[in-house]
Amino acid sequence: MGMTTSSWRRVGAGLLVVAVGAGGLVDSAESREPDAGAGLVTTWGASDDIAGGALSDVTVRNVLRTSVGGEGLRIRISNANGDQPLVTDSVYVGRQQSGATVVPGSSRQLTFAGSTSVTIPPGAMAISDALAGPVPAVTSLTVSLHVVGTTGVITAHNRAMQHSYKSTSGDHAADESSTAYQTESSAWYFLNAAIVEAPKQVETVATLGDSITSSVGTTIDTNRRWPDVLADRYAKLPEPRRLAISNEGISGNRVLGGVAKAGSAGASALARLDKDVLTKPGVRTVLVLEGINDIYAGATTEQLIAGYRQLIARVHASGRCIVGGTLTPMGSSFVYSPEKEAVRTAVNTYIRTSHEFDAVADFDAATRDPANPTRLKPEYDGGDGLHPNDAGNHAMGNTPGLDALRCD
Repeated sequence: MGMTTSSWRRVGAGLLVVAVGAGGLVDSAESREPDAGAGLVTTWGASDDIAGGALSDVTVRNVLRTSVGGEGLRIRISNANGDQPLVTDSVYVGRQQSGATVVPGSSRQLTFAGSTSVTIPPGAMAISDALAGPVPAVTSLTVSLHVVGTTGVITAHNRAMQHSYKSTSGDHAADESSTAYQTESSAWYFLNAAIVEAPKQVETVATLGDSITSSVGTTIDTNRRWPDVLADRYAKLPEPRRLAISNEGISGNRVLGGVAKAGSAGASALARLDKDVLTKPGVRTVLVLEGINDIYAGATTEQLIAGYRQLIARVHASGRCIVGGTLTPMGSSFVYSPEKEAVRTAVNTYIRTSHEFDAVADFDAATRDPANPTRLKPEYDGGDGLHPNDAGNHAMGNTPGLDALRCD
């Protein structure tokens, strides 16, 4: 499908830009004027779920990895699943050195409408003012947030395949050392998106999926998820051909069912499409790889196809395009039965041949064992017959056509 201009989707460039202190996120923090043709894109993203427990007067230090570079970093903080206001009085961004340690001199404080404090009501999000200066591509940043008082339900992204860190009591957001950060976690807390101004040709691909898109089975803290591999491919291209990647996978997620609750698999893809994908700045293309959990739960071929058709209709109605990913093999996993394999095969036939998606990424063909197509290649199996390992994710990240995802 040919795509019309997407400039209407971009958030306006007239937001407040705040110059904050000395130093920056890159070694040379000299600011340049943003390109008049630039727009906002999501260089990193995660979907909202719920973490158990509560946080009280601690600082959480999240680690994210940018895909494309740009100017004027903004961070989107989410209390989307909270049941009481989230209050923070101190949020800092820096470059990660290792673990919870920040590169000395790189830490900078975020503001929200000019204030260092922000109160986010239940169900809401907040976007920071922009930090003046450049933000590098394919770089790990720390986002440290001090929680004032005690939280209720925690909005978080579980099974991030990236450690975050919780501090001892108090505000340690500005600390560049790791001394106060005594507790590791596998969730991103409250962090929903990192947004930059990038040249107008650069937009975002949102990968909508389940644990295979979250890349459970890859080595933690190494950024070997298949969406990261895809981002690395774009980073090697000339700037006008680059796209940013926002990973919107949730472990256990389904197309059709599920609501967000503690320990859950998040709201269904149909329920979370707008919040997790279509409201993220600069999203041009949605790449869907989801359905195995529906099959495990008993969904029929017809039910899954009806769900895909709703996703397609809603993405197209928003002026974007949607790419279908075929479902990867599950033959030696707990999901498998001959009946469920028949559904997976039929769904993949629909994705490949219906021409209802704007393009297809054939992840099944890229990862299946030629000697037994119901199973992952042995060298791609993460150990449970379902989740690809680092090598399998590398193969998956090299599967989508880079120009096909532009949907020109």
